[in-house]
Amino acid sequence: MINIRAINNLDKEALLTAFLKCCASVNWASQLAGCQPFKNKDDLFFNAKNIWFNKCKKEDWLEAFSAHPKIGDIDSLAKKYANTKDLAGKEQSGVESASMETLKALAEGNEKYEKKYGYIFIVCATGKSAQEMLDILNGRLNNDPEKEILIAMQEQHKITEIRLNKWFNGLMV
Repeated sequence: MINIRAINNLDKEALLTAFLKCCASVNWASQLAGCQPFKNKDDLFFNAKNIWFNKCKKEDWLEAFSAHPKIGDIDSLAKKYANTKDLAGKEQSGVESASMETLKALAEGNEKYEKKYGYIFIVCATGKSAQEMLDILNGRLNNDPEKEILIAMQEQHKITEIRLNKWFNGLMV
């Protein structure tokens, strides 16, 4: 467990490193680190959300998205995302029991999504089966780009909040 006092005692570099594990947008993490000291956990979460929704732009969101493995791409968890692979692996645990057919459909859907929108499919995978994620992906392929970036940005924020909570609960170092 980590408490707000411990967070407030971190130097800016350590705080930035911790925030970047929660969300890989340098702008978001830097602005949030600049809010230190935090009054309490709610203050930190309020600032995290406010910065993400009101002070970050599309390029910040895309930067955060680029740090995620594709849903179902277990190889990329092991290779590209070593510093957050435990988090992402657990977040995508619903993929582990998926059939090869579903995994193949996810891979094909991810490819279509990336071609259409220019970034990987982002969904808060926690608690979702591979089939649920596939259904969400297929539904979101019908969105126009302006609507979809906002949905992806909101999904990223859900992931960030889960990771911030894991940090508070001592499940992330």
